[in-house]
Amino acid sequence: MLIEIKGLLLTIGILDIVEILIVAVVIYKTYEMLTNTRAITLVKGIIILLVMTMVSDWLGLHVIYWLLQKTLTLLFVALPIVFQPELRRALEHIGEGRLFTPRSSFLDIKETCSLINKLDAAVMRMSQKQIGALIVIEREVGLNDISSNGIAIDGLVSTELLMNIFIPNTPLHDGATIIRGNRIIASACVLPLTDNRTLSTELGTRHRAAIGLSEQCDATIIVVSEETGTVSIAENGQIYRHLDSDQLKQYLMPLFSQKPSAFHNLLKNWKVKK
Repeated sequence: MLIEIKGLLLTIGILDIVEILIVAVVIYKTYEMLTNTRAITLVKGIIILLVMTMVSDWLGLHVIYWLLQKTLTLLFVALPIVFQPELRRALEHIGEGRLFTPRSSFLDIKETCSLINKLDAAVMRMSQKQIGALIVIEREVGLNDISSNGIAIDGLVSTELLMNIFIPNTPLHDGATIIRGNRIIASACVLPLTDNRTLSTELGTRHRAAIGLSEQCDATIIVVSEETGTVSIAENGQIYRHLDSDQLKQYLMPLFSQKPSAFHNLLKNWKVKK
């Protein structure tokens, strides 16, 4: 065995190493790009089907193996349609030279408290003035596919900027504003409406859009009613209404205060030193 491994290693040349590195980078960037979209759940489903197909073949379950094999064949034919937004965005990134743009860093405790205070101040002021608002907070599942249909902003979150975005009869008023970390990445974004017909008739389009997005991903959506000024939060297909300032802060704190991993701390320290 050792002789065979040694012989295999001797056959690896410089070009082979370069090729392996290129393939590894492409796979990593593809995964990184998918983690910024809801398509990552579809990828996980395909991987599970692949594992099940291999296991059924190994166990000799011929009928199940045949069914899974035909299912995978249909899935791979449908992939260009299912992943059309991601494929388009990947080609745009390559053409614009932004394929290797680093992602945003984690927030520390001080930044988290500052961000939550700004969000709370903006939401409560809009509630008092009965200014309708729809604010999406991105979590584990990325929302690049949603933000791409809006107006790109990429600005730091501030109370004044949020209020200015939702001033009635302005270009960015209608639609949702998406927040990633401490930055507003896009506004005037269109969200999918919920199909739930059991909801109260008091809930308007903003509330139904918030619930609709929360049914499809793990985002947390803040809604300010234009009619009543009521503050609500939609999450996991549910909506929680009539929140005050303290309740909103308590709800938002865990969303931003997750401790980063040792790797991210090391990477952040390395960037600072550099």
